[in-house]
Amino acid sequence: MLDLLMPSGNIATELVQRTSSTVIVQEIVRLSLAPAFLLAAIGAVMNVMMSRLIWVANRIERLEERMEEDHTPKERRELVRLRRRRRYAQRAMMFSTGAALTISLVILLLFVSAFITPQIGTLTAIAWIATMLLLIAGLVLFAVETAIAVGGQRREGQDEGS
Repeated sequence: MLDLLMPSGNIATELVQRTSSTVIVQEIVRLSLAPAFLLAAIGAVMNVMMSRLIWVANRIERLEERMEEDHTPKERRELVRLRRRRRYAQRAMMFSTGAALTISLVILLLFVSAFITPQIGTLTAIAWIATMLLLIAGLVLFAVETAIAVGGQRREGQDEGS
């Protein structure tokens, strides 16, 4: 496959010639640092999202077990709200995972672009834009899940105050 992308037939020689300069390799690594840090940040956010998702899932299980015996209106309302939170948290995780995958693709494309003759800057830019769109969608869904959680706590506080 790489033979098709490179003008000469000897891949090893071409690769050595293109990466023989330490400056070129340094430039590639420098360019890939920002996406690599973004990948680490996405991972940290996903860790928080997963912790919340696990808590919500466990709470749903406990409520469902309890509801088999007794169905209070407050528990039913909480279960509906928790299921809604779970949906948003799951979607946030999916979009964030997509962002992590596409930013990994950006890093790969940055390195590959140094070794092949065809210019793939447009493809790299499209992958970067896709990463940002997926990340924004994931963070918006995470914010919605958090808002639902806060709204539920306020309602519970008002119910207890009544």
